[in-house]
Amino acid sequence: MRTLTMGVEEEFLLVDAAGRRPAERAPDVIAAAAVELGEQVQSEFYNAQVEVCTLPVSDTGGLRAELARLRRTAVAAAGEYGCRLVATGTPVVPPARPLTVTDSDRYRRMARAFAPLVGRYDGLVCGCHVHLGTMDRATALSLSHRMRPWLPVLQCLTGNSPFTLGRDTGFDSWRFKQFARWPTVGPAPVMREAQYEAYVGALVEDRILLDRRMLYWYARPSEHVPTLEIRVADANADLDTVVLVAALLRGLAQALLLEAEDDRPFPEVSDRRLRAAHELAAADGLDGWGLDPATGGRLPAGTLVERLLARAAPGLEASGDLALVEDLLRRLRREGSGAARQRAVLNRHGRLTEVVDALADATASV
Repeated sequence: MRTLTMGVEEEFLLVDAAGRRPAERAPDVIAAAAVELGEQVQSEFYNAQVEVCTLPVSDTGGLRAELARLRRTAVAAAGEYGCRLVATGTPVVPPARPLTVTDSDRYRRMARAFAPLVGRYDGLVCGCHVHLGTMDRATALSLSHRMRPWLPVLQCLTGNSPFTLGRDTGFDSWRFKQFARWPTVGPAPVMREAQYEAYVGALVEDRILLDRRMLYWYARPSEHVPTLEIRVADANADLDTVVLVAALLRGLAQALLLEAEDDRPFPEVSDRRLRAAHELAAADGLDGWGLDPATGGRLPAGTLVERLLARAAPGLEASGDLALVEDLLRRLRREGSGAARQRAVLNRHGRLTEVVDALADATASV
């Protein structure tokens, strides 16, 4: 079994150290961090966001070290400009005014084309994207088809955005709801490479999308590196959660690639059922219910996680990650998801500013 490389992109929120509201200081923070990180630190859609990107790594220890290095540098750069780096899917304390868009040609065009989604108080979302490679586009598409039924299960582990506009939404991942307003957000369609190229070309030609980088399916062949990119997770302050998700995805991918080589069948799940499964994962997370990918029946999310672990086990064993993933899953179940931890801080202190401080401390604790 060949070992796939892993890479992670983390989107962070900048908050003012005094008021804990989103702070539009990304250009300065990115410039400071880039002295050490170069192109591994980048802008995102809003001026209150920073993105960091790991190099491809082949082992989880290397991934954790790389993520920690990027976070330490970005945290220090944020501190130089009176703000803190926060890993959360949505802002906990709302901005004082609608946020401004990063000053780049592409983002300005997006803001004009999708004006109803921009210039709001609740439009900012931060995700964590995992890249698996190296593979050609045909292999990435085939793998994305086999992974579709399992992505809601991965999503239920990563909810870290219960608050928006200063209130509890009742969802573990309100980012899921906010981001769904953009075109193409959802399960990846099942297509062979020629169909995929024609379909994506039509989306751009018909101006549904401005460019191919606006493909926001939950799994997609990357447009700039030879990987499959999975986009279902909220940004998480807990670094172990990020490592867990990346390792689980890699283990699952490696196991499914073996099945693909043997031409074994896989469950064909409708988009309607998958959307319902993602909705449940976003609403209730690890403590709720999910949908069995084969039957569509409801099962406890914890049971589905155990099934995912069993399915990924051959790939995890091959890369030496099975014991680590089992330990990290036990810890996550014991300590709760990011959303559960945010709510616990609010219950203890009664102030959303304390939630932001706890998230910033956890983001920096690497």
